Amino acid sequence: MLKHVALLFCLIPGAALAQAPEQWVLTTDLWGNPAYRTLTLKQDGERLTGDIDGDQITGHRKGAVIEFQDTDSSNAIYSFAGTIDGERISGIADFPDTNNPAARAKHSFSARRIPDRPAGPPRRHEFAPEDYSNEFSPHRSPVLTIWPGDTVHTKTIDSGGVDENGITRALFGNPQTGPFFIATASPGDTLVVRINRLRLNRDYADSLDTIVGRALGSSLAADAGDLGKPVRWKLDRARGLASLEAPTDRLKGFAVPVRPMLGGLAVAPGFGSAPISTGDTGRFGGNMDFKEVVEGNIVYLPVQQPGALLYLGDAHALQGDGETSQYALETSMDVEFTVEVLKGKSIAMPRVESPTQIMALGQAGSLDDALRSATTGLVQWLQQDYGFTLSECAVILGSAAHYTVPNLAGRSVGVAAKLDKSLLRQGPTATGAAASAEAL
Repeated sequence: MLKHVALLFCLIPGAALAQAPEQWVLTTDLWGNPAYRTLTLKQDGERLTGDIDGDQITGHRKGAVIEFQDTDSSNAIYSFAGTIDGERISGIADFPDTNNPAARAKHSFSARRIPDRPAGPPRRHEFAPEDYSNEFSPHRSPVLTIWPGDTVHTKTIDSGGVDENGITRALFGNPQTGPFFIATASPGDTLVVRINRLRLNRDYADSLDTIVGRALGSSLAADAGDLGKPVRWKLDRARGLASLEAPTDRLKGFAVPVRPMLGGLAVAPGFGSAPISTGDTGRFGGNMDFKEVVEGNIVYLPVQQPGALLYLGDAHALQGDGETSQYALETSMDVEFTVEVLKGKSIAMPRVESPTQIMALGQAGSLDDALRSATTGLVQWLQQDYGFTLSECAVILGSAAHYTVPNLAGRSVGVAAKLDKSLLRQGPTATGAAASAEAL
């Protein structure tokens, strides 16, 4: 990955006055693999200063021609030369060969400018999706640029690609709205997503009458061959209830309160990772199917690409722990969220905070590994934000931890480790993510 880069250019031909810092995204093609970096640039005459993901840069520009260079701690030199065309830059980078520092390798590069933040307070955006993504990808063009403090109102479609009007808009498989580019967010930061509002926008949902293999005992396997049939649910939005459209006699009175949630919430995976299916999970979030991703809660995700690139979708009117029927009550939804960025604060895995609990989500190929990941994540949260020692964490978890199984239906499974916040208020003052969330 590119750790040390310098960029020399100015934004307006012939400019001679110092300008306010501007944000750009630099893309370098490393043998067919795009590497993205956040650029902060300030011009004073022909001289440039700034940083790339925190690495300081200097340089200059003459006319439309740019040149730039940086020497890293090992005295390896990284050089760029190119031209400016409006708010785009393109050129050739000259780097040390990754396998032979004495050799050189040339790579094409480009940069695009991120718009300046509008003056005034944070804004509220209305975004109507025109298409959807079946991948969590860093390569998909952002649908909207927003800034910390901004709020977005948008829509999702169901996991089969159907919108609120019953029209197929995308390929099945949890198509996502996004990505949203959050200006100032860089790798090593934490993205804070406050879920302000989740509202059902149609009167039905779809599910199955099945039990996933991980939850099915051998004594039931012989009879389970007849399972897997579609189930249609009626959604009474006025009363907040879901009932079966065609119930059996024994289920004619069966109705359950809806609890709208987002099954999918993710940022783009980092450099070196291929785009990931919207059916999968990882450190970036993904198809977590965690029923606590609901209105009023806060989700924390580790930023791994410039702008974070936030995706959301796979809305459920209701889901039991584990999503044991393979599909929850799949539907479409109106979504409103607000973003913040915790600069320089990195977390190991997704976190969720409710008014009463903190929750770390472990996702892995087995329940054992997911359990270890969730426990480790909760301990790290207690150490990082509350200042507890490992011994103190052991005492807290051993006496007060709650565990749930959010997801059993995907290629990976999830385990959530939870603690009541009322207990933590008895300890050290919270810092970092927890304190920032309380201030939002």
